[in-house]
Amino acid sequence: MHSRNVNLEREDHLKITETNLTIMMEFVLLGFTDIPQFQWFLFGIFLVIYVIILLGNGIIILITRVDATLQTPMYFFLGNFSFLEICYVSITLPRMLMDLWTQKGTISLFTCATQMCFFLILGTTECFLLAVMAYDRCVAICDPLHYPLVMCPEVRIRLVVASWISAVPVQIGQTCQIFSLPFCGSNTINHFFCDIPPLLKLACGDIFVNEMVVYIFGILFVTVPFLLILGFYIRIISTILKLPANTGWTKAFSTCSSHITVVLLFYGSATVTYLKPKSNQHEGIDKMISLFYTILTPMVNPIIYSLRNKDVRKAMRKFLP
Repeated sequence: MHSRNVNLEREDHLKITETNLTIMMEFVLLGFTDIPQFQWFLFGIFLVIYVIILLGNGIIILITRVDATLQTPMYFFLGNFSFLEICYVSITLPRMLMDLWTQKGTISLFTCATQMCFFLILGTTECFLLAVMAYDRCVAICDPLHYPLVMCPEVRIRLVVASWISAVPVQIGQTCQIFSLPFCGSNTINHFFCDIPPLLKLACGDIFVNEMVVYIFGILFVTVPFLLILGFYIRIISTILKLPANTGWTKAFSTCSSHITVVLLFYGSATVTYLKPKSNQHEGIDKMISLFYTILTPMVNPIIYSLRNKDVRKAMRKFLP
């Protein structure tokens, strides 16, 4: 009788375990289900934004490739940055549009891991590429005589390739580490895509080490490139201030203002998300902040560069009626 009770308990335990494993084979992205009356409105807004991102950044890629006046290192990096923005936003926005359309947010474990991995890789690439663009402006303004030699085609390609691939093994490893954690209880992710902070809230047991790894990688891939950008612009400003007032202050600052604006938008929101102290409150605010660096920056990038850059505006007039 005792052995029979033990066997029954084992069977019940196995059933519970199998049930938990089945549940954790997929997650549910809550997205913006807390405002159900605005689901179709949000779908329309985000669809328009996605089209604007594709068209705006696509036009910049086109004109930096075919216009003869834009065949310089600065516009080479700008074209690559616009291509990166299209890839970056395509990781999250199409999925969010599908969830808003179907009113379902289910996502498989593998798809969630894949989305997060590519999101981290492309986000890190953006940090590196923004630093490369700041370095390009620094060399162009502070050492103009050696600029063509320093930023020769071979160096440009190496800098771009390094920006794209440097973080790939690290972010793959971080993704594997996050998804090797045991998930229990609720399988609902209070976000519109698979990101590290909301996923860690679903993990069981002690996640202190995982949180420390996230902070370390955040400092390495977010703070360090930002400090490099800050250093480049300190040197740029000190060089400009040494110039006579009528020898190109406005032109020098205008070539940097667009880049500075994009840097502040992206780094400001990303820093708040990944380096702020852990909190179980204000998750709605976290989602709004995430919209800034996942959607707003890719959308305003072509607008900022076209409005603040005379060369880009002239090139656009040649292709647009």
